[in-house]
Amino acid sequence: MGDTTKDDGSSQSKAVRRRKRAFFFRKWTRIDVMRASAVGSVHLLCLLAPFNFKWEAFQFGVILAIVTSLSITFSYHRNLTHRSFKLPKWLEYPFAYSALFALQGHPIDWVSTHRFHHQFTDSDRDPHSPIEGFWFSHVLWIFDTAYIREKCGGRDNVMDLKQQWFYRFLRNTIGLHILSFWTLVYLWGGLPYLTCGVGVGGAIGYNGTWLINSACHIWGSQAWNTKDTSRNVWWLGPFTMGESWHNNHHAFEASARHGLEWYQVDLTWYLIWFFQALGLATDVKLPTDAQKRKMAFAR
Repeated sequence: MGDTTKDDGSSQSKAVRRRKRAFFFRKWTRIDVMRASAVGSVHLLCLLAPFNFKWEAFQFGVILAIVTSLSITFSYHRNLTHRSFKLPKWLEYPFAYSALFALQGHPIDWVSTHRFHHQFTDSDRDPHSPIEGFWFSHVLWIFDTAYIREKCGGRDNVMDLKQQWFYRFLRNTIGLHILSFWTLVYLWGGLPYLTCGVGVGGAIGYNGTWLINSACHIWGSQAWNTKDTSRNVWWLGPFTMGESWHNNHHAFEASARHGLEWYQVDLTWYLIWFFQALGLATDVKLPTDAQKRKMAFAR
């Protein structure tokens, strides 16, 4: 039985490589073009930042990166995707709204993709499988929605979000919110705030998230026997709000805390703990001793 499992895994890897396709010279959907335009615009603005540099604009960009990245990890990931804790709606919704400005999509799309990732990790149905190469798992998968649909099917794994009017509203109006925000930033601070703020801040936020999908499935260490490619990458911890303790996360998906040791920096967990101390974050999930024993490597 063990040999059969190994052969199945090998055949899955080979299947992924056979299905690898051209990501540039192909039919691009409207959503593909919009996503590529957003990512390209942010990185172009970032490249223009040195020519429009102002310290206060750069500081705005850093703050924007921290706030939006923390909103992604706190809201989209641990709260909405994994239900690691509960918040009152008057607090849940503003965090989800602020995550829009990380330019990573609306909650229904983001949560669905990430749930598929955990359901099909490292298989030919993983939406951003590292088996298909670093750049595919890092960014290229974002621009091929037809391929992701072929791999995963429809967004039928987020009915909990689709049933809420607020998340349907964000799905239908995301473009309006993003364009309004960029316009306000430009009217407030001109090109320096658009390049050093939206450009630098957006590029930092983008690549912080993308490195979890790529680097944290290629490099680093494994503390737990997850039987997949997830890794802990310690030096990314502070820059990814604690998301780079990725092997910990794959071992205990529902855990609100990813940095399980005191020395594993996890800024998202500190924010969850803060709201828990205030009585606002409830049903906070953490791995039990029994779960840890089950996931530990045999000694």
